[in-house]
Amino acid sequence: MTDQTDPPGPPPSRLRRRLGLGDAVVLGLGSMLGAGVFAAVGPAAAAAGPGLLAGLALAAVAAYCNATSSAALAAVHPASGGAYVYGRERLGRLWGYLAGWAFVAGKLASCAAVALTFGAYVAPRLARPLAVAAVVALAAVNWRGVARTLAVTRFAVALVLAVLALVVGVALAAGDPEPQRLAPPAGDGGWRGVLQAGALLFFAFAGYARIATLGEEVADPARTIPRAIPLALGIALAVYAAVMASALAAAGAPALAAADAPLAAVAGRAGLPAAAGVVRAGAAVACLGVLVSLLAAVARTAFAMGAEGDLPRWLAAVHPRFRVPHRAELAVAAGVVALTLRTDLGGAIGFSSFLVLAYYAIANAAALSLARAAAGAAGPGRRLRPLAAAGIGLCALLALALPAPAILGSAAVLAAGLLAWPLRPAARVRG
Repeated sequence: MTDQTDPPGPPPSRLRRRLGLGDAVVLGLGSMLGAGVFAAVGPAAAAAGPGLLAGLALAAVAAYCNATSSAALAAVHPASGGAYVYGRERLGRLWGYLAGWAFVAGKLASCAAVALTFGAYVAPRLARPLAVAAVVALAAVNWRGVARTLAVTRFAVALVLAVLALVVGVALAAGDPEPQRLAPPAGDGGWRGVLQAGALLFFAFAGYARIATLGEEVADPARTIPRAIPLALGIALAVYAAVMASALAAAGAPALAAADAPLAAVAGRAGLPAAAGVVRAGAAVACLGVLVSLLAAVARTAFAMGAEGDLPRWLAAVHPRFRVPHRAELAVAAGVVALTLRTDLGGAIGFSSFLVLAYYAIANAAALSLARAAAGAAGPGRRLRPLAAAGIGLCALLALALPAPAILGSAAVLAAGLLAWPLRPAARVRG
């Protein structure tokens, strides 16, 4: 007999753990290398002018702070739900609930924006019907399990990387690049324009959270998630910087801002219509890759909130064969279809950006609590505290730089969440 015990393993999972490091990185890249780089470049260039790269740098710094906080929290709390779980465990149930509410509402709008972008690239006159068809088809893919989601995402990432490499090659080889177009630190919008561009481009970076929200399907999550999140973010930043710098040098900020499809316009300006067609096709596939991952992530958060009684409990059901949260998948798909039929692309992006930044502000506050609890311990805890504090400040700064309609609409959604707090199933059970 001995009093020695085995070291604790990962907590029991309600879902099947099958994702390794490479799989998690691919899912993160599938969420980032997609609609953001194809759709957000134009509005960001309109806001910041030649300061587009400054906006990208600002978004990258905010994303790095948020990614560091998310990775540290995911190692301690490797469960489905992301900042919904982190806020609840570190700050209290109300903060976790607000994080989950903001994530679900914001990402439903993100899904609608991505679906509309897909429809616009394929056939602008049929954008809404095509968007709805894409949501329905990809919800069916997710229904079959995360392995099918991963297969679709892996194909989309490979194709998008090839298309973006084509954009860079065309811009540098045939686009008559002018390096002086990269020099000014800000455009006509001044530094507020750079801040707004940073908020819009953060929309393209926010996909790394999908890795954390799939925490119950990642093998060895305490080790895999903290490695996968910064790795996926670093790859995405390198790709974005190369694409935006080459496009800006080849076409200039005014041309990017005026184009409906900025990266396709770069190829068109180089006199290569076939290349522009390839870029359009690649953008459509990229949107599908992002959408399939987004739908899965929002469903996992709704699943976690249903299990805790912060949303209707029937959302917590797990399919007996495929081991996926099938009711949450259906509810999310229905919500995205409804938004797709009623909203426009610009409004959806602004609304989503504000709510996602609010979500990450709560995640950073949870990480700050984690760092304080580990005060005096050597290692990552000392580095986490200043990065989490910086993340809170950057999230607030970027959110307040967004257009007023996005701020007011998002504030109304958060207020509705607060009003629903005492009516949720968990509150009724306690009462």
